[in-house]
Amino acid sequence: MTDNEKSLRSEEEKELIINARKPVGELGDKLLERMNESHESLAQWGVSHLDISKDDVILDIGCGGGVNVERFLKMTENKVYGLDYSEVAVEKSTKLNQNAIDEGRCEIIQGSVSELPFEDNAFDIVTGFETVYFWPDFVNDCKEVRRVLKDDGIMFICNEAIPNEGDERQRELIDLLDMKIFSEDEFDEHLREAGFSDIICFSKRGLDSVDRELLTGWLCVIARK
Repeated sequence: MTDNEKSLRSEEEKELIINARKPVGELGDKLLERMNESHESLAQWGVSHLDISKDDVILDIGCGGGVNVERFLKMTENKVYGLDYSEVAVEKSTKLNQNAIDEGRCEIIQGSVSELPFEDNAFDIVTGFETVYFWPDFVNDCKEVRRVLKDDGIMFICNEAIPNEGDERQRELIDLLDMKIFSEDEFDEHLREAGFSDIICFSKRGLDSVDRELLTGWLCVIARK
């Protein structure tokens, strides 16, 4: 493979990854398929920290391909909502959960976390998997999440990345996607500023499978209104 071919492959990969922020078109659809598969272990680990009852009404923000909406539909007998600002994501999530939508147990809505299209005190649990990196104003957006939560409701965040200044690939992703990767302390600070309490962080750390010098990790956060 020539240097030009290597460069082209790199540019194609960048074009695909850019869709992580807001999936569009065929590349967005392709990335959502990849994320549905690659994030499954993370999602299972994160959800294992949640206590979900059959009566809980749940909203998944940044629902992407809809697999977590599908997961929650199996865990509660109440209604599950998905929200994403990507038209492609809304279409894909709708297709995956069409039966539940037809039964009136699910709604998939296009919208923004900064202005949630829901009434106050509507949800028992609001989740965000691999999405808070891209929220426009994290503290104010968390205040909006808090608004739609019932008293004693739970905000749940699940991320595949922890801050690591020594990770060059992470720095490249941050620059490419204009994303913010929060530490446990930053989550605690910002969520308290947004009015949440009883904040608990869970982490799972290990060595990178490619570069054994680098520390990688998963992080999930539970905060209560």
